[in-house]
Formats: sequence, structure tokens, C-alpha cells
Amino acid sequence: MKHALLRLVFVVALPAILLTLWWLASDGSTNVYWPPLRTILKTFPDVWTAERLRTDALPSVLRLAAGYATAAVVGIALGTVIGSYRRVRAVCEPVMEFLRAVPPPVLIPVIMLFAGIGHTMKIVVIAIGCVWPILLNTVEGVRAVDSVMAETARSYGITGIARLRHVVLRSASPQIFAGLRQALSVGIILMVISEMFAASNGLGYTVVQFQRGFAIPDMWTGILVLGLLGFLLSVLFQLVERRALGWYHGLRASTRRSR
Repeated sequence: MKHALLRLVFVVALPAILLTLWWLASDGSTNVYWPPLRTILKTFPDVWTAERLRTDALPSVLRLAAGYATAAVVGIALGTVIGSYRRVRAVCEPVMEFLRAVPPPVLIPVIMLFAGIGHTMKIVVIAIGCVWPILLNTVEGVRAVDSVMAETARSYGITGIARLRHVVLRSASPQIFAGLRQALSVGIILMVISEMFAASNGLGYTVVQFQRGFAIPDMWTGILVLGLLGFLLSVLFQLVERRALGWYHGLRASTRRSR
């Protein structure tokens, strides 16, 4: 209980300090582009009603979820194949490095040509950006599977799907989750950028509309919503990660205690 309370204090302390500094630094500001934080917070409930959250925030979250899930499935599947076979890796690595270097926002006009300007374009942009951290981390995680463990599994007749599930993917799962964590932040950024192009709803679209209408406090409330969304998704991801990698964290804790 004490450890949980201490962890909660550490989680809440830094945001509270940053908000206090923001409040003090902006207090009394007359700059139209830098309104006081109290003005932004006062505007917040008037702007982000239940109806606006349904029409703008929910579509953004659904697009992010669809693109992120697509990237996770494709990245883990391809990464497992590429990481397992040396010849496949040798053929694919030059192409992977070339494609990884292309910024996904640059591809938005190209994707719009064949995917249109609807939900599909935004989901594809998110998926293309998120797939690389997952793919590359999966490749490295599969490559790093302990050879002794692999040989032991083979000697016990653990092959095929059982070997893939219980040996390869389980051994590579810490690295895979590292890629999934990186991809989540990339996905949020691309969600906002994709909604700034030919969109009719979404958080990115709303923030841009506020900016174009010089509703600056409203624009800042949209930025706060994006920050809160990122925070909530990060907390949710940590809960899933701790549950999925409970064996890994337990092993690390026992190793530290033994030292």
C-alpha cells in the first residue's frame, strides 16, 4: 500500500509542478497567443462538451486504435519472419532501412490519391508510421532469442506453433512491447497530423479550426485534451504491459534481490 501511494505521488507530482509553473508564468499575460491558464481552464468545459467529445475525440481514438492495431499485427508478423531467417533478413534489411527513413507525413498526399480523404487515409497513415518501431524491435527481439533455450525446446520436441508461441515470442516480448510503446506516441502524432488534411472531424481538425478562427483559448483546450489522451493511453498501456510481462518483471525483481 505504501509503495502504491509513493508511486501515485511521483506520477502526480511532476504534472502538478508543471501546471503550477504554467499558471504562474501565464498569470496576467495580455498576449493573445499566450492566454492565462485560468482562462484556458475556464473555457475548457464550455468547449469540450459531451457532444464535442463524441463527434471529435471519439473518431480520433477509433482511427488511432485501428491504425495501431493494424501496425501491431503486421509489424509482429513480419518481424517474426524476418528475425527468424537470416536470408530473409539479408534481403529485407536494405528495403526496410530505405522505407523507414521516409517520414509518414510526406506520404499523406500520395495516400490520399488511392485511399481518398476519408477514414481509410488516416488509418493508413497511422499504420505506416507505427509499424516501423514494432517491426524493427520484433526483429531484434527474435534475433536475440537465447540459443540454449531454443536448443532445449528442440530437444524436448517443442516445434511449430508451440515453439513460436512459448519460446520465440515470449522471449522477444519485452523487445516487442518496447516497440509498441514507441509506436503509441508516434501514432498519436500521426493521428493529429492526418486530421489536419482534408478532415471534417477529429482532434487535429478541431485544433486547426480553432487556430484559423483565432479562438486561441479554445485552441489551447484542444492541446490539453491531446495531452490528457496521451497520458491516459500511456497509463492503459502500462497496465497491459505489466500484466503481459508479469513473468519478466518478476524475474528482474528476483535478480535484483539476489544481488
